[in-house]
Amino acid sequence: MKFTEEKLEQAFIALLGDEEIPHVSGHEIQREASEVLIKEDLKNFLLQQYKAEGLTVSEVDIIIRQLEKLPSSDIYESNKTIMKLIADGFAFKREDRSKKDIWIYLLDYSDLPAEGAKAGEDNNRYKIVNQLEIYGYEKRIPDGILYINGLPLVVFEFKSAIREEATIHDAYVQLTVRYKRDIPELFKYNAFCVISDGVNNKAGSFFAPYTFYYAWRKTEGLDQEVDGIDSMYTLIRGMFNRKRLRDIIRNFIFIPDSSKKDEKIVCRYPQYYAANKLFRNIIRQQRPMGSGKGGTYFGAPEAARVSPCFS
Repeated sequence: MKFTEEKLEQAFIALLGDEEIPHVSGHEIQREASEVLIKEDLKNFLLQQYKAEGLTVSEVDIIIRQLEKLPSSDIYESNKTIMKLIADGFAFKREDRSKKDIWIYLLDYSDLPAEGAKAGEDNNRYKIVNQLEIYGYEKRIPDGILYINGLPLVVFEFKSAIREEATIHDAYVQLTVRYKRDIPELFKYNAFCVISDGVNNKAGSFFAPYTFYYAWRKTEGLDQEVDGIDSMYTLIRGMFNRKRLRDIIRNFIFIPDSSKKDEKIVCRYPQYYAANKLFRNIIRQQRPMGSGKGGTYFGAPEAARVSPCFS
């Protein structure tokens, strides 16, 4: 099957819907044309999440201004700062100095559903948004942006396999050259990007060379690795399961404390599954009930396995 870009966009939206990530058209979002945050979502999340601590609207506005003031002129350093805030949280000093600082998380990693929520739901607010017009140095309309709590964490770019002159590499260039030049503000908040022509489906860091964009070719419980159109399904079901997506964002994106180049590494599927398997085995083998032997991870470009017996 070959997709037009419109059909490919709709296919991704439908698959993300299967993962309980609802679709919203960019035309429905109230915001200034140059803004990339969905401030209302971020405000509502923070006010609900820290209701017991009495977090105020004006304090939430301060948090949002602190995010916005990080310069898009240095995307890498600003992204590095924001990704650390998202993964680790941060201490927030209250307007009323007599009150204790609050440790703020921009995403809820707890898996504890809000009152009245369905089983398996978490407290975060997800949206896959298309047709969002962003006015930076030029107007650009990314094919898709996945928001969590108003933060544009994943950007999708599609190219049709029907058009001979269009390739998946063109999608990479669109993101890392044209969008970087024209709407750099968007990528301050970016965890990773997805590029696809329907047959080739890859994810990677905004700062990585094209050769470091990889398919997510397997999901848990699937015996075989897949290619082609099937890799669209494994990418969405693998990376965009809501719990797994939060885990990847928090624990499986590496940015060095110092680097001579703009370096940011997003895990590949063998690394993700093997590391989690190893971690679970370490927990099971803790003394005094276990042997105390955690295991060893053996990594290779397209495969990984865990030996549970080595100390």
